[in-house]
Order: sequence, then C-alpha cells, then structure tokens
Amino acid sequence: MSDRDGIFAGDNPFEIARRWLSEAEKTEVNDPNAMALATVDADGLPNARIVLLKSIEDDAFVLYTNFGSAKSQELLQSGKAAFVLHWKSLRRQIRVRGSVTRDNHETADAYYATRPLRSRIGAWASKQSQPLSDRSVLEQRMERFSETLGDNPARPEFWGGFRISPQEIEFWCEGPNRLHDRFQWKRATPEGDWNISRLYP
Repeated sequence: MSDRDGIFAGDNPFEIARRWLSEAEKTEVNDPNAMALATVDADGLPNARIVLLKSIEDDAFVLYTNFGSAKSQELLQSGKAAFVLHWKSLRRQIRVRGSVTRDNHETADAYYATRPLRSRIGAWASKQSQPLSDRSVLEQRMERFSETLGDNPARPEFWGGFRISPQEIEFWCEGPNRLHDRFQWKRATPEGDWNISRLYP
C-alpha cells in the first residue's frame, strides 16, 4: 500500500502491534494492555470481558487465566477468539480474530513466577467463574492457601495461557470528520502470507 506509512508502516503486523503498545504504555493511565476478549459459548451466544494481554510473540498474542473459567471453556470448545485493544489517549485500536491454542507449560511457568506472591496464591484460591456465596469464603481460601503453599507456590495445573494466532489484524486510527484510517492484514491460514487492504472507515 503506497499510503501505508507513519504509524502504519512496517512489513510485520506483530512488530507494529508491539510498537503501538509501547507507545500506549507512555500515555494510558491504567492497563495499556487491557483488551476486550470475545468468545462464544456452546449455544452460540457471544461473551466478552476485559483481560490483560501479557505478550506479543512473533506469531501470536498471549493471555493467562484459569482453565476452569467460562472464557477458557469457551476458548477450548470453539478454538477461536477475537479481541480489541483500544487506546483512547492515542485514538487508536487493534482488532484481532484467529485460532486459539493452550500455552505450553514452560512459558506459563515462567510467567506465573513473575506475578506478585498474593496473585500467585490467588490463582489457587479462586474457582474462577463459579458461584461464590460470600466474599469471606474467598478470603478464607486465600489465607488457607497462603499457609500451605508458602513463599514460592508452583503454578496450578488448572491455570495457564492461551495463544491467539490471528488470521485477521486490523489497525485503526481516528481521522478528522470520522474519516478514520483502517488497514486490515488478512491471511487464509496461520502459516499463510498476509494480504493488506485499506478499508473504508
């Protein structure tokens, strides 16, 4: 694309995404890596929630969660997901759609070890997405696991990561008079070549 320059320039969409996220880290007050993750349940009913993007790898976007949660069950059942990163301060967003795989144990272990101790214990204590009768029950579970797990808890087997390997990535930037700039990167398979198109706003 002859006019794909400036913030849209580059031959690798993952590098562009990393660059945009790095810029957002300087301007967004809270959680520049927050993204709206969309899934679908077994009945075809859509679901969405805000989660944190933890890394942008060479060919995938990675998040971590409890495998027993509703989002995990929906990700595993469909094998597909979509998400949006939106930065109000930059007036930009990235939209992604693609296939999903579970993160390998080594990478999940390494990320889990970087989390604050109480967050690591919280992963053990929370039965994510399950009914909770009272907050005191959760707090009691936190204290109980704190006593039994010590200062270096291992990653629970029911907690880990998902990689979203995109077939579509769209880079969007607000333009004057609602004439936004949109560039869509699209490929037929995760191993395929990217086709890049400018879209009408």
